[in-house]
Amino acid sequence: MFSQEPDILRKLRLIEGLKADLLINVGEVYRAMAQNRPQETVAGALAEVIITAYVLGRRLGLDYAEMDDIVVARLGQDIKKEPEIERWFGDLSEYRRHLR
Repeated sequence: MFSQEPDILRKLRLIEGLKADLLINVGEVYRAMAQNRPQETVAGALAEVIITAYVLGRRLGLDYAEMDDIVVARLGQDIKKEPEIERWFGDLSEYRRHLR
């Protein structure tokens, strides 16, 4: 058991680091928007959020395809609720089509 402890601690530290990275990346999105940065800067920050979320999910035992399936299913649920973003712009339906 003690021989596995460093590996377990290393994995826990990695997960904690990914959680911190996720918060930092979300902060970068807010900062880029608040500073009216170029669209590429905002897109890059959003991309980092997505990448970090997927890698964190993998470290928590989900595989990427499973996460994609969950996202598509969640989009379907959200579309049925007809939030304003869907009613006014159809963004959720468009994103679901993109993923398929």
